[in-house]
Amino acid sequence: MSFEELQDKPRVLQSLTSINVQEFTTLLVSFKAAWEAFVQETFQREGRKRAYGGGRTAHLRSLEDKLLFILVSFRLYPTQEVQGYLFGTSQAQANEWIHRLSGVLNQALGYEKQLPEREPANLKAVLDVCPSLEFMIDGTERPINRPKDKKDRKTYYSGKKKAHTVKNNIISERGGKVLFLSDTYEGKKHDKKIADEERYRFPEGSKLWQDTGFQGFAPGGVSIKQPKKKPQKAELTDPQKEENRQISEVRVEVEHQIGGIKRCQIVVQKFRNWVDHYVDDVMETACGLHNFRLTHQRGKITGQFGTA
Repeated sequence: MSFEELQDKPRVLQSLTSINVQEFTTLLVSFKAAWEAFVQETFQREGRKRAYGGGRTAHLRSLEDKLLFILVSFRLYPTQEVQGYLFGTSQAQANEWIHRLSGVLNQALGYEKQLPEREPANLKAVLDVCPSLEFMIDGTERPINRPKDKKDRKTYYSGKKKAHTVKNNIISERGGKVLFLSDTYEGKKHDKKIADEERYRFPEGSKLWQDTGFQGFAPGGVSIKQPKKKPQKAELTDPQKEENRQISEVRVEVEHQIGGIKRCQIVVQKFRNWVDHYVDDVMETACGLHNFRLTHQRGKITGQFGTA
């Protein structure tokens, strides 16, 4: 599989990578800069004995094929044996390229300014520049392999999903991109507890749309929009049901954002990798790819119809 044979098959390329040819070409510029920085730091550092380019000939020779390789890995999440077969490498080489290029892709999305903020202390400053001051918060879980350690099995077991999972909170601007991604936590931890521990702060006068998983979460100076829970042994009134329906019509947007992130099957299928921090890194990159696509889709619309 190579970019050369796929660039004339745009629908196939988009199915394999989640981005179209134009977006691929745009991302390739930043990917090249990130790859050159990686090579400089890793292979051309002072004191390295063997010059860069020595040894056996790499299977992924062109930058286009390197970018295609890692995008296919994120989009389809095949086993390393399958990934290697598709690109003419062994399983061991596929494993090496996946971890090498994952960081390069993340750096490229950073150059594109598409990665979400990760530090809770910086959240308010990021949100302050948003004109609408309307934000949405939600939690999302991802399945992982059953931990071998008995204590970890209990910690990562999600009663809601009835499976072992990891969890993140995301915050997005209404009508905008994913602006913040929390750290990755064990599936047992509650959405609100993550928010409380990370101490999210919002600009004064903000409006925050959230679901009942954040019951009791009310940052100072923020107007909370949340569906009302059904009382025990009672029913919601018709006006309350109508209000819940209206809130849900707005909140579905954050579900669409999560759906966009999860176009990358690497954050949908049961995660098979136990390398430290990689489960967190791939979620950040998946958010960056979603923001990247959203930015270019809106740019295309703006270009066709004037201001969006």
